Amino acid sequence: MQRLVLTISLLFCMHLASASYLFIPMDEKQKDHLKAYGIAYWVLQNGTEVDWLLNYKGGSFMFKWGQKFENELIIRGVSYEVISDASSGQIVNEIASPATNQDVMKLEQVPKIAVYSPKSKQPWDDAVTLVLTYAEIPYDIIFDNDVMYGELPKYDWLHLHHEDFTGQYGKFYAIYRNEPWYREQQREYEEVAQKHGFQKVTQLKLAVVKKIKEFVSGGGFLFAMCSATDTYDIALSAEGVDIAAEMYDGDPADPAAQRKLDFSKTFAFQNFKLEKNALVYEYSNIDVQPQERRLTENNDYFELFEFSAKWDPIPTMLTQNHATSVKGFMGQTTAFKNHLIKPDVVTMGENKAADEAKYIHGVFGKGFWTFYGGHDPEDYQHIVGEEPTDLNLHPNSPGYRLILNNILFPAAKKKKQKT
Repeated sequence: MQRLVLTISLLFCMHLASASYLFIPMDEKQKDHLKAYGIAYWVLQNGTEVDWLLNYKGGSFMFKWGQKFENELIIRGVSYEVISDASSGQIVNEIASPATNQDVMKLEQVPKIAVYSPKSKQPWDDAVTLVLTYAEIPYDIIFDNDVMYGELPKYDWLHLHHEDFTGQYGKFYAIYRNEPWYREQQREYEEVAQKHGFQKVTQLKLAVVKKIKEFVSGGGFLFAMCSATDTYDIALSAEGVDIAAEMYDGDPADPAAQRKLDFSKTFAFQNFKLEKNALVYEYSNIDVQPQERRLTENNDYFELFEFSAKWDPIPTMLTQNHATSVKGFMGQTTAFKNHLIKPDVVTMGENKAADEAKYIHGVFGKGFWTFYGGHDPEDYQHIVGEEPTDLNLHPNSPGYRLILNNILFPAAKKKKQKT
C-alpha cells in the first residue's frame, strides 16, 4: 500500500513538472471570452506575468501553472488547457516564425482603471462598467471634482462613455428637460462648475477635457464610447468659442462659432460642421445619422482590420478577436464619417459600404486614445430608461471583447525573443 501511495505521489509530481503552463484559448473553443480577460487581470494582480499570444487562436493567454489559478479558471467557467513547458516553448517558437502574423506580448503590470461617470444615477447603462463588472475587473468611478483636483495621474486607463463635453447636457433638452434625472444632472453640473470658479458648465467641461488631454500627453490611455468621442473633440476645437445655446448656458451661441473652430487641437476629427439647432439630438456631422446609413439591425456589421503583429503590435492588440465581422450597434454617436477623420488616425474597424469608421485609434504625446462608436455592443438601439444588458447571455460577444482589449493594453510589453 505504501508503495502504491508513493507511486501515485511520484506520478502526480511528474504531472506537475510536465504540466507547467495554463493555456486559455480565445477562439471558438472558449466558453466565456469576457471572463477570460478577468482571469488575465487577476493573474497579474497575483504577481504572475501573462503572455498574450497575438493572433494565435483568437488572441489566447498563457501563464505559469498554479493550483489557485486553475481553481479560479474552474470557478469562473473559463475554458483552459494544462500544457507542458515543452508545449509552451513550442507555441512561442511557432509564433516567432517570420512566416506567421503572430507575436507574444508580455503583460506585466496591473493597469489601474478609472471610469468617468457622474455621482447621480443615469437613466442608461455603460457598456464598459457592465463588462468590467462581469469580468470581475476592479475600477474606480471618478468625475469632474476628481479630475479638477488632479486625480487622473493615479490611473493608467480612463474611460469616457455617454458624456457631453460641450456642456449641452447631452442635447436632451427638447425631450427630457422636465425629467427629474435631467434636472438633477443640470443642478449637479452647475454646482460643481461654481465650486471650481466657473460661471458656466461649458467652461468646467472644457477644463476637464484639457486635464484629460494632459493625462494622455503624459502617457495615459484614454478609451471613449458613444457621445464622449465626438463631444470630446468638439470641446477641444471650440476652446474660447461659445457653441452652446441660451437654454444650456444662459446666453446665445456665437453666430460665428463654426469658422472659429480650431481643428489642430483635436485628437481624431477635422473639418466637421456643428449642429447649431439646440433642439436637435446631435452635436455635429461627425456622427453618421440613421437616415444616411441605410442599414438595419440585420445587415449592420463592421469589419476589423488585420495588422502586422510583429511590426504594428498596438492595433493588433486592440483588434484581437475570434470574429473579424462584428455586429454593429447604435448610440447617440453611432459611427464616424471617414472623410472627417484626420489622416494620422488608425482605423481599426469600419463598414466600408457605409463609408463609416466604428473603431479608431491614435497617439498623442506619450499616450494613446481609442474611440469606439455606439452605446452597447449587444443592444442594437439602446433607449433611455431601458434595462441594462445581461452579459451572462453574451459571454462570447466580439463587440465587448474590443473594450476588454483596451483594458489590457496598458499592461503590455513586447516580449524579447531568444536568439
